[in-house]
Amino acid sequence: MSRDRVIQTAIAFIDEHGLPGLTMRRLGNELGVEAMALYRYVPGKEELLDGVVEALIESMRQDEDVLDTPSDGWQDFLIRLAHGVRRVALQHPKAFPLVASRPPEAPWLRPPLRSLAWVEVFLSGLLAEGFTEDAAVAAYRAYTSVLLGHLLLEVSNHGADVGPLDALGEDSGDDPEEAADASTVRDYPVVHRLRAQLSQDHAATEFEESLEELLGRMTLLRNEHSQS
Repeated sequence: MSRDRVIQTAIAFIDEHGLPGLTMRRLGNELGVEAMALYRYVPGKEELLDGVVEALIESMRQDEDVLDTPSDGWQDFLIRLAHGVRRVALQHPKAFPLVASRPPEAPWLRPPLRSLAWVEVFLSGLLAEGFTEDAAVAAYRAYTSVLLGHLLLEVSNHGADVGPLDALGEDSGDDPEEAADASTVRDYPVVHRLRAQLSQDHAATEFEESLEELLGRMTLLRNEHSQS
């Protein structure tokens, strides 16, 4: 018995039975122990679910196609990362909505890149490719919004329960430095330096820009079909 075995068994249970059916008692049955024995490894169900999210996101470290740094340009870097997240989502569609709904390590991080380590990888990669800090943060916001929306829709078609998701980055009102453990954030220097920009709320502007881009793409499609 170990914390990793408990969490991996929880993921397997969710994959088979769905998230609503997961309880500490049922998980204990899967492992052949009393529910109370699990608390030695996870203090409660909330910590168990946090562990599931951490395990899902960190599983991309074993994905050979996902890069820590760009090697063939930033587009290739982001495409590989997006496909890595998608593979996790499709391998565990019933568990993936937890990535959107569980509290992140810092309240201004956005799903599905909810770990400080992966946000550090993302931002550092774009900065290395010539992005300004403001451009890298804007790219992070746009990238996560498009990726999450698509993947939640996709996993819902694979039996995932995607609602209600009541923790999609709501502003807690806390100062970002106080809301996240400051010493932990400082372990990720780029994230730490850009935390103020990352915590800003541009939801309305992002929605309008996404809508404008969508309408532009629809115009192109309309013109293409009208000429054929």
